[in-house]
Amino acid sequence: MNSVNDYAIYMLDAAGAVRSWSKGAERCEGYGAQEILDAPFETFFVPEDRALGLPAEILAKAREQGRHDLECWQLRKDGSRFWAQVTVDPACGDDGEHAGYATLARDLTVTRQAAEDLRRSEEQFRTLVQGVTDYAIYLLDPEGKVSSWNAGAQRIKGYAPREIIGKHFSTFYTDEDRESGLPAKGLATAARLGRFENEGWRVRKDGSRFWAHIVIDRILDDHGRHVGYAKITRDITARREAEQELANTREALFHAQKMEAVGQLTGGIAHDFNNLLMAIIGNLELLIRRLQHDPSSVALLNNALSGAERGATLTKRMLAFARRQELKPAALDLRPLARNLVGLMERSLGPHIGVDLAFPISLDRVLVDANQLELAILNLVMNARDAMPEGGRVTLGAQSVQVDEGHAVGLAPGRYVCLSVTDEGQGMDAATLERATEPFFTTKGVGKGTGLGLSMVHGLAEQSGGRLVLRSEAGKGARVEVWLPVAPSAAQGDTAPSPMDEPSRNGQLRVMLVDDDPLILATTAAVLEDMGHLIYEKSSANEALQALFDGVEADLLITDQVMPSMQGHELLAELRTQWPQLPAILASGYTETPLGLPGNVVRLVKPYSRAELLQAIDKAILSIAGYRHG
Repeated sequence: MNSVNDYAIYMLDAAGAVRSWSKGAERCEGYGAQEILDAPFETFFVPEDRALGLPAEILAKAREQGRHDLECWQLRKDGSRFWAQVTVDPACGDDGEHAGYATLARDLTVTRQAAEDLRRSEEQFRTLVQGVTDYAIYLLDPEGKVSSWNAGAQRIKGYAPREIIGKHFSTFYTDEDRESGLPAKGLATAARLGRFENEGWRVRKDGSRFWAHIVIDRILDDHGRHVGYAKITRDITARREAEQELANTREALFHAQKMEAVGQLTGGIAHDFNNLLMAIIGNLELLIRRLQHDPSSVALLNNALSGAERGATLTKRMLAFARRQELKPAALDLRPLARNLVGLMERSLGPHIGVDLAFPISLDRVLVDANQLELAILNLVMNARDAMPEGGRVTLGAQSVQVDEGHAVGLAPGRYVCLSVTDEGQGMDAATLERATEPFFTTKGVGKGTGLGLSMVHGLAEQSGGRLVLRSEAGKGARVEVWLPVAPSAAQGDTAPSPMDEPSRNGQLRVMLVDDDPLILATTAAVLEDMGHLIYEKSSANEALQALFDGVEADLLITDQVMPSMQGHELLAELRTQWPQLPAILASGYTETPLGLPGNVVRLVKPYSRAELLQAIDKAILSIAGYRHG
């Protein structure tokens, strides 16, 4: 007994007094043998257990039951406590009579503390898991049934613990994911690899969907046996929507930058092409005038002139896309314009295409160039016809709309008119719809379209302060909306200006002609000379100013806008300081000229015909009646 040091082993007599004491008892309890012999059993118990009569109860139960085991606090000699496992066995003498008790006490303080620490840790973990509300954290058994449920799971998925524990976790998946076997695949992957992670749609108790990030971890016991899974789900719908919004914004920015670059390129090409057409048209008109005696030659020249004019129309469309066309916006009532176009459209569209009008009784006037808008409507209707090879109906309609902050159309707040052209045709898929307004993009096949129709409408809408909106799905027709700003109230009663009368034929004028392109300079000079005017040709603004300073007398100045060193509007500004009443014409294919030009400066849009040049000269001379230099 004395060789056992890990246990306190001692004997009690029938009255419960200590009769023997081991080395282990001395180590555990702190008493030497001489100090503790004859001491009562209750010496080793804490005061509260003594007060309850626990020592006497233990001895009584040992005597009655043959043995009694329990765990309780024990008290050492120094007053410190330790948690002990106490075993008391009754002892009998040689005569078989009850003689006392054999007692064994083992110090379990370390073991109990470890167990208590574990219990506390597990309790803290349960509290932590239950306190997490941003994540659904729960356990699954090996078959995938829910075995625990935290507050976050209840908040995210909507189920109370009693509603979901015991049910299969596939309850949270969409019908299509269950049909594809995704829940089983997730468990199988976690069981094989230890972990499964992905994102996808999940379903709440109320049937609503949310985008979830999920993790399934395999759980093994101490012996390596698979006992279930730990499942963590996070609702990342807001993050996904934010990422998609950012991606959409980046895509919109990329598209805007691409279209701006294409617009710059298109505008530059159109400008150079305008100069070529100016030379072609001017020279063809001169030849037609000089070959009136040769009808066959005139016919050929007229054909060439028609081709050049078609080229001029093409450049106008290119400039419209680039938002560099010369517009003459005015307050316009769309209803009579649409009615006037119906007859023309019906004759052009053929017998299988019908046109319907859907206009309200009252409609705000819009601020737009009437001629350009007519061309835009005709383009849209022709596109609708081409989308319905078997026939159908085209609806031309409009409505006034108040656009507020955040409106889907993306325009500044204000009042607009939405002009729409709707067809029943083949429609456009998403890829086609995305590229539809790009210049030269067409689905009509080789030789059946320039690819500039929608581009021109897009440019007109943007330059007018509005927006072009396309709505279409493959096989479900298309709706094209042209949003235009409502004309200011002061302009609502305005009427479109009437065409000018035939220009009067002024006498011989001394014309200072300025253009940096020698081909345009020579051609325009030839046309003006054919009109009977005296021409001073200058290839730069500086040359023109120097000539005027040197005393060259001029009755009219005609200048190009885009020139090196000094542009046309800068020449005019310099001109006004010395010759404020000199009539002037500013010719350009762009609209990017200052709006604050003097009132007696006439704008002339390239490429222009002989008649348009005559008209501009007449208007410029009339603006300063009776002027003569010098």
